[in-house]
Amino acid sequence: MTSASVRAAAEHIARAGAITPHQLAALTALDQSLTDQQRQQFTDLWRAQGSPAATPQPKPAADWLVPALLIIKEFEGCHLQAYLCPAGVPTIGWGATMINDRPVKLGDTITQARADQLLADDVTARYQRMIELLPIVRRWSGHAAAALVSWAYNVGIQAVADSTLRRRLLAGDDPVRVVSEELPRWNKAGDKVLPGLTRRRAAEVALFMGRDLQQPAKVTPASLFTARLTPNIQVGEFALFEESRRFDHQHQVDTAAELAAFLERCRKQFGGKPVIITSGYRPPAVNRSVGGASGSEHLFNAPGVGAVDFYIKGVGVKAVQDWCAANWPFSLGYGAAKGFVHLGIRAGRPRVRWDY
Repeated sequence: MTSASVRAAAEHIARAGAITPHQLAALTALDQSLTDQQRQQFTDLWRAQGSPAATPQPKPAADWLVPALLIIKEFEGCHLQAYLCPAGVPTIGWGATMINDRPVKLGDTITQARADQLLADDVTARYQRMIELLPIVRRWSGHAAAALVSWAYNVGIQAVADSTLRRRLLAGDDPVRVVSEELPRWNKAGDKVLPGLTRRRAAEVALFMGRDLQQPAKVTPASLFTARLTPNIQVGEFALFEESRRFDHQHQVDTAAELAAFLERCRKQFGGKPVIITSGYRPPAVNRSVGGASGSEHLFNAPGVGAVDFYIKGVGVKAVQDWCAANWPFSLGYGAAKGFVHLGIRAGRPRVRWDY
């Protein structure tokens, strides 16, 4: 029979995982060496350590973290090589400015798994700061908390601290009214309204109201980047998962779906290995910035017009190019020497071949 002190310690350890026989034996030996007074003190200490009131915990990760990560990834680009953000700060992954306990430096690279972990750590830290600023968030559903975390990730914790939204919630205003009225106002950079921010705020309000992040039946320009055009190709791949490259019109999405269907055939031909898209939709500003031709197929500037550059991971680009040349009936650019194959569709759908 174990004493109360051993049971209390065992219960505390078991919360972190199953207690082993060696741990139980060590606790029993310790118990036998204690006086009655020491044993009671020991019991009280373990009970206090295990008390939920003594160690408040955030919402379980499955409750708020998963929807928070989904909506943040929908609107934030991921870069595995360090770059300068618009503010001129070296940044990597999903927007991290610190890595390995030091500032990010240009030239740094990380894996996708590391980028995802940095994001999860950052989001968790922002949630903890959020509940310090707005304790009411603890009582909200996971989706409602996730919506506010996404907003905080985008605008920064200091902006949350100074916001009218926070002041109204602290004053006891109805949260549904406050969030639906205040969040949409955060859609500007300077004094300019940005369509991407308008979409993000609308998505956050909808998430707050309880809409899950489910893929719609038909992929549209407003769909999540994770929406699938085909079983293995997401619409976001045509935008390189960058909000600035999001499709603007339904005909562009429809053309991308046609291109994706052929990419699936190509994927199957080469053993189901992943298709890596290096360039898809390039809006005019993006096309100019990368030196694209003024009439580039990548502009997707008319129904049935569009293009994608790609390679298949682990397969020689020349072999993929030769197969596409034999099977793709429209325009094809021989870019194997540069590491990609260009598939395109031009107005009138002519069969065209050229070298890069």
